[in-house]
Parts: sequence; C-alpha cells; structure tokens
Amino acid sequence: MFNSNSKLWLLLLFLWPSYQIIAQNKGITNTSKSSYSLLNSVDLGDVQFTKGFMADRFEVCKNTMVPSLWNRYNDTSTCFAFQNFEIAAGLKSGRFIGPSFHDGDFYKTMEALASMYAQTKDKQLDSLMDNAIAVIAKAQKEDGYIYTKSIIEQKASNKPKMFDDKLSFEAYNFGHLMTAACVHFRATGKTNFLEVAKKATDFLIHFYDIATPEQARNAICPSHYMGIVEMYRTTNEAKYLKLVKKLIDIRGETEGTDDNSDRAPFREMTKVIGHAVRANYLFAGAADLYAETGDETLLSTLDLLWDDVVNHKMYITGGCGALYDGVPPEGTSYKPDTVQKVHQSYGKAFQLPNHSAHNETCANIGNLLWNWRMLQITGDAKYADIVELEMYNSILSGINLDGDKFFYTNPLSVSDDYPYQLRWHGGRQAYISKSNCCPPNVVRTVSEFSSYFYNHVKDGLYVNLYGGNKLNTRTQNGTALSVEQITEYPWNGSVKLKINEIQNEEFTFYLRIPAWAQTAELSINQEKQILRVAGGSYVPLTRRWRKGDIITLELPMEVKLMESNPLVEETRNQVAVKRGPIVYCLESPDLKPTEKISNVIVPVNAEWSATMKQIANSPVLALEAKVQYEDKKEWKNTLYQPVNTQKTGSTNITLIPYFAWANRGHSEMSVWLPVSK
Repeated sequence: MFNSNSKLWLLLLFLWPSYQIIAQNKGITNTSKSSYSLLNSVDLGDVQFTKGFMADRFEVCKNTMVPSLWNRYNDTSTCFAFQNFEIAAGLKSGRFIGPSFHDGDFYKTMEALASMYAQTKDKQLDSLMDNAIAVIAKAQKEDGYIYTKSIIEQKASNKPKMFDDKLSFEAYNFGHLMTAACVHFRATGKTNFLEVAKKATDFLIHFYDIATPEQARNAICPSHYMGIVEMYRTTNEAKYLKLVKKLIDIRGETEGTDDNSDRAPFREMTKVIGHAVRANYLFAGAADLYAETGDETLLSTLDLLWDDVVNHKMYITGGCGALYDGVPPEGTSYKPDTVQKVHQSYGKAFQLPNHSAHNETCANIGNLLWNWRMLQITGDAKYADIVELEMYNSILSGINLDGDKFFYTNPLSVSDDYPYQLRWHGGRQAYISKSNCCPPNVVRTVSEFSSYFYNHVKDGLYVNLYGGNKLNTRTQNGTALSVEQITEYPWNGSVKLKINEIQNEEFTFYLRIPAWAQTAELSINQEKQILRVAGGSYVPLTRRWRKGDIITLELPMEVKLMESNPLVEETRNQVAVKRGPIVYCLESPDLKPTEKISNVIVPVNAEWSATMKQIANSPVLALEAKVQYEDKKEWKNTLYQPVNTQKTGSTNITLIPYFAWANRGHSEMSVWLPVSK
C-alpha cells in the first residue's frame, strides 16, 4: 500500500507535463527559455493602461471591439464561423458557409477574448471561451484533424481529403488555433484549449511524415510556423520544434510561386516579392525558429529581407504590400516562359503607389509580428521603431474610432476622381463579406497592445513604448517590480517613469529613444543626466533604485516634413507630415466645400500649431497651418496642360492623424501633398 508521500509523487508524475507548462512565462510570446533570444515578454495582464491615448483605445476594445466581434462570429445571418464548428461537431445539420480561412478567424476572435480576459478577469469572457472550446473539441476528429470545411464535406461525401488544395487555408487555421490556445492557457491556466491544439499539432507531425511534397508545400499564410513554435515553448516537447524546422526546410523543394514566397528555398531568398501577409508571417515564423536554434542562415536571410522591406518597399505609415495585382519583379527574368501573377503583394523596390496602395491590415500586423520577434532576438531599437510605426498608423487605421467598422486595405490617397473601382474600397464596413480576415486580426492585436510596452532582460527592463500605464511584474530573477508611466504620449513627448516597487540591488532600465526623435533629454529625480542620447537606440540607466525614484524622458515633438527617395516616382516633390510617431493626412471634411485636396501646396516654412480635436468622440491632436492654394483647374478629359504661372492664393488647413481618417462619413484623403520652397 502507498503512503501519503508515495501518492503525492505519483500524482506529480501524472501531472508532470502540465507542471512543466505552468512553471514558465505567460507573455504573448514566450522566449524565457529561448537560447538565442535576448529579451522576454512580460506576462499577459502585467500592464494596465491608466489614462491617455492607449487607455482610450483599450476601453473601446474592451467595450466595443471584442463584444461586437464575438457577436459577429457567432451570428448566423452574415458570418457563420461558429455555426460551422457546430455542424462539424454534429450539433447542427447543414453545409459549410464562408471562406476557407473562417476557422482561423474564429481562433483569432478567441485569442482576443483570452488576452482581454488576462487584463480584466471578466468571468463572462472565461465562460464564453469554455463553451466555444467544448464545441471545437467535439468537432475535432479523433486523429487531431480540425478543419470544419473539410470535416463537413467529408461527412457528406465519405471521401477524406486533406491539404489537397494549394489554395486551402488548412495550415493557416491550424496555426491560429495553436497561437490562440497558447494565449488562452497563459491567460487562464486552463489546458482545455491547449489539448485541442496539441492533438492538432500531433496530427501535423504524422501527416507531414507521409504527405507528398505537393501537399507539404500547401501552406499559404503560414501562421502555423509561429503557432508550432509557441506550442514548443508552451509544452517543451522537442517534436514540435523539429516539425517547424522541417516545414521551413522543405519550402522551395517543389515548384512554388512568387505569390507564396516559395519559388526558391527560404535561405536563398534575397528579395520580398510575394503576397505581403504570407511573406510577413513566414518571416515571423523563421525569426521564432532562429530564437530557438540559433541557425545563422535564418537570421542572415531575415536581415536581407528586412532591409528590402523597410528601406525599399514599406510605406511611410508602415503599410506593406503595394499591389492589388501584378507581376513579381523577377517574374519576367527568372523564367520568362512562366510569368506569374501576384496579388496583394509587395512590388518592385520604390514601387509605392498611393491611390491603389493595397496595404492589407493583416500584412501590417504581420510586419509588427515579424519586427517584434526580431526585437526579442536582438534588442535592437530599429525593430521597436517599426512596431510603434505599425501600431499608431497602419494597424489602427484598420479599425474606426468607435471600434466596430474596418478597412481591409489602407491606401495613402483617396479621390472621387480616381477612375478605378478597387476591391474592398468604399469606406469602413462592419463585415467585409469578400474577406473578413482583418477585423479579428486587428481586434486581437489591439487587445494585446499592452504586452508590447516592456521586455524583461537578464539585468533589467526594456521600455519599448510609451503611454499611460502601470506595470506590476516579476523580474527574471523573480523579484517584484512595479513602475508607472505618466504621460500624454503620443501627443506630448514628456514621459515620467515612476518606480513604485523594486529590489534593493543594481538594476538597469533601458529606455528606447525613437529614431524619429534623433535626440532626447533624460533626468533622474529632476537631476539632468549628461548623456549622449541618440535616436534609434536604447539608453541604459543603471543604479540601485529606490521606491519613489522618477526617470523623466523628454522627446522633441516637432512637426517634420518628410520626403521620399527620389526613386519613389509617385511622391516626387511632395511631403508627408509627421509629429512624433504619428503620420498625418489631409481629409476633405477639414477643407471648405469648394476646395480640393489636390490644389493644396505646403510651403517648407509653414508654421504649424497643434490643437486637440474631437473625431467620433475620440480626442486626437490635429495640426493647423496656413498653406498655398492653387486655383482650381478643369482636368476632365485632359491629360496635360500648361503650368499655372499666376501667383497662388492661400488657405488654412487642418491635418489629422492618418489612423483617424474615414470616421466622418464619405471623404477624400491624402498623406502626401505637393511642396513649395
């Protein structure tokens, strides 16, 4: 007979896998055990927004974005995502309705609820997730396969087909299941969703052992690379790391496409030429794999591709993917007899049109995910700069200020005179019927914004982003740390970091100085620090800190006129206006009814004033200036005409943040404006 101690040891042995899982970091990405990652996430819920811009966005996310998204993905009139799970589970009868990536969109919705639960501990969210997980688990086949479209069709035809369609989103759906399940586990401590994800990941291991090369490469929008790595980090099962390594290694082994970024093996890529979401998800997954393996061939490739995107193909807003449709840059020279079509993709270097800019919200989120992972690996501020750029501009532009209508595409100019009807054009929509992948993606991302503000490092804390918040966490050596940011950022560049609790030992705060700032001033307890502080870097502040110490960072919030490389033909002799991390635009509601955006000319010496303005009940900082205004020309049925040599008049304009446009009904808009000297 066992004594009580023996029984306890048996119980611990039985629970050992779960025990391994629980005793680890609970951030959005878990690099606490990653040998080749410098930084590690703070836990979900460690950061609470207090007041200011990000606090306002969080309240909208909590009260509108998440509830309306959940209701949408559970309704049976426009979106049938959850109903598909009920049919696959045998709880309802019917056919599959919706796009093939509908499952993944529902998993993203689940992730939004999980991250929101981590910050609010709202029991209703926990209950909603448990009910949905029970249905998902019932829909899952015994072997772990879970894809409602195929399961429903298999029941009707008795013909098991898996990963046979190269345009199928099966692997994409699996990936978002894995990521959502890991976030759910870290937020709740429950393993019910994680068990579904483990069965699904185990299925993939077996499937890829017997799959044909063609089946193995059917992996568009490869969210499963990120998902599988998070499964490895969460469960500590080496078979998952082996799987994701295999999946990246086999890319390019069979005839691939430029659109899918797999015409060549990953390590032979030197340029980004395909579908922007698929490419950015691939790069994020490869960065995750590097963090675990230290494979320098992955990192060197990622460095090349990062340079190609950021210095040649990314919009000033952080937007990614210039082309709706087109031919890849190498399409006519790689194999002239097999010119391929690409869509929603990166174009050639410096090919950055404004009216027809695609810039899918999901691609912009993918760029954030990629740069966040590069930041974890290296601690290099240039990646945090891109994270911030994406957040404030091309991600928040994907959702309206009220939190219930969305953009699929994010152009930099909109004109009623533009003679093309573009897909997904026509204002924000509550449900984008042709492809609603962006709404759940932007909502889960906004719900996780707080997790990007800080990183643990062995000797201290990285402060990546600024906004009113409180951080209550434990350092990497297990001691309590509590700090508070007091700031009106991004409208004001003054940031106070107040220390409320800290261990009596040497500790380093690494404060990010954004590249746009170029320089900054620092003081500790009102004593100015004599430091050479350059933009685009982290400044280390090391000492034995005490409760009540205050670090003050002053960032210059100057209005800057930005110009593009001369090779960007569409913006020659034009400027975009930036202040801090915010890109601004001119929108037609801020002009007189008789004025046109195309007639506005910005003098380089224009004097700008900043003023708070309400748009859709949200306060934003607007910029006002007196500028030149050219008399209206008639261009109907006219391609060219002589330059107007008469003296231009003047008018007053108001610029608003790019993310805030299209919140006041139908409008025209432009980020880039002609300039005069």
